[in-house]
Amino acid sequence: METTVTSKGQVTIPKHLRDSMNIQPGCKVTWEINNDGEPVLRKSGPVQERRPDRFDRALGAAEIKLGCSTDEYMELIRGYSDDPA
Repeated sequence: METTVTSKGQVTIPKHLRDSMNIQPGCKVTWEINNDGEPVLRKSGPVQERRPDRFDRALGAAEIKLGCSTDEYMELIRGYSDDPA
């Protein structure tokens, strides 16, 4: 598998490798060179807990109780019953 090095020297670890190594955002990884001169990627430690940002805190915060179906709500806000067609 081939990846491209960015101008900042960064590479993307392919998803199937991240999944198989259980590498998640916040994980530390270590690059080493083996005896044959090949790079080896190792997972170094546990996942760091990420502080919730303002979007995480807002997710699910709204408590909207419509008491109607989606179609009824769409009719209410769009006024389909007012259309002469």
